[in-house]
Amino acid sequence: MFKGSLPALVTPFADGQVDLETLKKLVEWHIAEGSSGLVPVGTTGESPTLTHEEHDLVVETVVKTAAGRIPVIAGAGSNNTVETVRLVEAAKAAGADAALVVTPYYNKPTQRGLMVHFLAAADCGLPIIIYNIPGRSVVDMSPQTMGELAKHPMIVGVKDATGDLSRVPKQRMHCGADFLQLSGEDATALGFNAHGGRGCISVTANVVPRLCAEFQKATLDGRYDVALDLLDRLMPLHEAIFLEPGVAGAKYAMSVLGLCRDEVRSPLTTPLEGTRLAIKDALRHAGMIGH
Repeated sequence: MFKGSLPALVTPFADGQVDLETLKKLVEWHIAEGSSGLVPVGTTGESPTLTHEEHDLVVETVVKTAAGRIPVIAGAGSNNTVETVRLVEAAKAAGADAALVVTPYYNKPTQRGLMVHFLAAADCGLPIIIYNIPGRSVVDMSPQTMGELAKHPMIVGVKDATGDLSRVPKQRMHCGADFLQLSGEDATALGFNAHGGRGCISVTANVVPRLCAEFQKATLDGRYDVALDLLDRLMPLHEAIFLEPGVAGAKYAMSVLGLCRDEVRSPLTTPLEGTRLAIKDALRHAGMIGH
């Protein structure tokens, strides 16, 4: 069910409030542009600064607007197992197709602690995708631990943001070839799929969903020459968006294209002028704006 280009959906704001009308328009636009699914309220959706009520409302709105046309993987991450279970239960109640659960950040659990956390989430009865991002969470789930968790029928895949392409075959070895592996890093998504991945939960796809969808389809069809041409167009944008926190870069690029405001919540800030210029240059390179 989950493959191809899956935007890590931004949460649009207007004067400090969640802009639900723009959110609905973005969902419709992504479907029209060929995105394979949507991942609301991950880090790119600014989940750390949303209230619990806003978090649930964004998931409900995206699920209702998508209306089964493409799957929705709801962000349900916390470093508190009880809170994670609550988020997964809410995602299930809203009708999400799966939940994305990050490795618990800041409190640095052991591998045994990770097992306990993810099994509690999986016991809610909604498919769980593990989100392994050591650079942010400062804990790394080993392929061996992932292999143990993959035995649970509700733990179906991983969003791998380690940037280590050798993880894909190692995780195949421990989890099996049917375990869904999605990249969490745009810049290495081509190599990730060549190693056995099935798609990317992408920040850049917020800005250029059609290009990202075409890129993913080319890799999954084995047309790596086509994918490489598309990556040449996309790579400057992948880099420019992440000169500052990805959501700030993505929202600024979206504002240039007239899709939403560039507003982010503190402690994030809108990009500096140098970053803005780099993003505009990258949009030109990708053929999204004129010279």
